[in-house]
Amino acid sequence: MTAFFRVNGDLWVERVPLADIAARFGTPCFVYSRAALERAWTEFDAAFAGVPHLVCYAMKANSNLAVLNLFARKGSGFDIVSGGELARALAAGAEPAKIVFSGVGKTEAEMESALAAGILCFNVESAAELETLNRVAGRVGSAAPVSFRVNPDVDPKTHPYISTGLKESKFGVAFAAARALYARAAELPHVAIRGIDIHIGSQIGELAPHREAAIKLRGLVEALAADGIALHHIDLGGGLGIRYDDEVPLPTFEYAAMLREVFRGRPETLLLEPGRRLVGEAGVMLTRVTYLKPGVDRNFAIVDAAMNDLIRPALYDAWHGVEPVCVRDEPALRYQVVGAICESADFIARDRDLAIEEGDLLAVRAAGAYAFAMSSNYNSRPRACEVMVDGDRVHLVRRRETVAELFASESPLP
Repeated sequence: MTAFFRVNGDLWVERVPLADIAARFGTPCFVYSRAALERAWTEFDAAFAGVPHLVCYAMKANSNLAVLNLFARKGSGFDIVSGGELARALAAGAEPAKIVFSGVGKTEAEMESALAAGILCFNVESAAELETLNRVAGRVGSAAPVSFRVNPDVDPKTHPYISTGLKESKFGVAFAAARALYARAAELPHVAIRGIDIHIGSQIGELAPHREAAIKLRGLVEALAADGIALHHIDLGGGLGIRYDDEVPLPTFEYAAMLREVFRGRPETLLLEPGRRLVGEAGVMLTRVTYLKPGVDRNFAIVDAAMNDLIRPALYDAWHGVEPVCVRDEPALRYQVVGAICESADFIARDRDLAIEEGDLLAVRAAGAYAFAMSSNYNSRPRACEVMVDGDRVHLVRRRETVAELFASESPLP
C-alpha cells in the first residue's frame, strides 16, 4: 500500500495532485505523506507487540519538526547524534526519557545538555568518551546513564559508506574489549550502566547479518550477567532497508520474530532504532525540467533540483526512481537527469527512459530519508521547501530559503 498513486495518468499523494503542490509551492520541493509516516511507525511498533520494547526513531534520516512531532505523538522515542538533534527532538515534543544519544564525537557541551534534559541513555563509543562523560556528570552533579555500542564485526553486505559494524569501522568499541569497559564503568562514581547497543549498518536487505549480530550480542549479555553487570535494555539499532529499485525489503515482522527468538527468556527491554524504514518511502522530491539537451552519445534532462538537494546519487551512486508527474502519450527517450551544479557528479538519475518536454514536472521517489536532511547550500543555492500532506490538506512544514538568508550571517572585511 502506498500513499502515492496515479489518477487518470497523474501522480497524486493521498487526496492531492502533486502538480497542484508544485504550482503552489514551486520546485524543488519535498513532499511527505502523513498517512505513510504514521502507517510505517505503527507497523514497526506492532511487530514487537507483547515484547517490552521502545521504538527510537533515528532522526538523522529526516529531522523535520513535523515528522518528529508525528512520531512523538505516537509515543516514539528518538535516537540522536548531536546536540542540535537533541534540541530539535525536544522542540518537537519528544519525551527526554525516551531519547538515546549515539555518535563517536559527543562534546562536553552536548553531554551537559543531554544530562540536563534527562535523556534515557548515552550510547558510549570509546573508553575516552566514558571517562569524559563521568567527569562531566560529576561536574554537574549527576550520574550519566550509559550503554556501550559494541562492534560485532558483522558484514551487513551493504554500501561501504553505510556499513558500521565491521572491525575497521570508526563506530563502537571492540567486541573483545566490552567486558573490561563495562567493568571500568561499574567503578566510576558518576556513571550508571543501563544497557548495551549495536548498529551494523543501513539499507540492509537480508536477515542473516541481523541474526548473526543479535546472537553474538546475546552471548555478550550473558557474559556480562556472569560478571555481575545487570542491564535494563538491549539496543539493536536499525538498518532495515527499503525499496528504491528492485530490492525486496526484509519484512518487519520477520525481523521482529528473529529477535523474539534470539532474546527469548531475557528480561531486558528491546530498543529499536529504525530511520529509513519509517520515512524513506513516505516522501518524494518534485523537480521541474529546465532544459532538454540532446547529445551525440547522451541526452540530458537538466532539472531545477541538484546534488545540493539530493546528494545520495553523487555520494553513493544511489538509485532513485524518477517519473513524470503527468504522463505523456509519446515515445520515451533515454536521459541523464542532471542538475545545474558545476560538478560532473551532479546527477539525480542515469539512463532513464522518459517521455518528457521542457517544463514537465518529475517526481523523485523514496526521498523521505537522507534527502533534505543531507542537503546543502553548495553553489549558493537555497534549500528546498518541505510539505506535509494530510488527506486533502497540504501543510508547508519548512518554507523555501531565500538567497539573502544564505549570507545574512556573513560580513565583508572592513
